Amino acid sequence: MAETSEDAGYDRRRAAKAVAPFLLLGLADVVLLLEWGLDPLWGFMILPPILFMSALAWLGFRTGFVGDRTGDAGADRG
Repeated sequence: MAETSEDAGYDRRRAAKAVAPFLLLGLADVVLLLEWGLDPLWGFMILPPILFMSALAWLGFRTGFVGDRTGDAGADRG
C-alpha cells in the first residue's frame, strides 16, 4: 500500500515554508509596480497568476508529488 503524505514527511507547514518565498516575491513585485505609479489594474492583472502558481506549488509540495521520484530513471529505457 502507498505511503500517506504524513508518512513520507510532507505536510502543510513544510509546503507553506517551501512556497512562501516565491509568494512573497510575487506580492512584493505587485507592490513595487503599484508604488512606481502604474495603473492599479496592472496589479490586479498580475496577482491572479502569482496566487494560482503559488497554490499549485503548495499542492504539489503538500501531497508529496514534488518528492515522488523514487524510481531509477534509466531502468525504463532498456
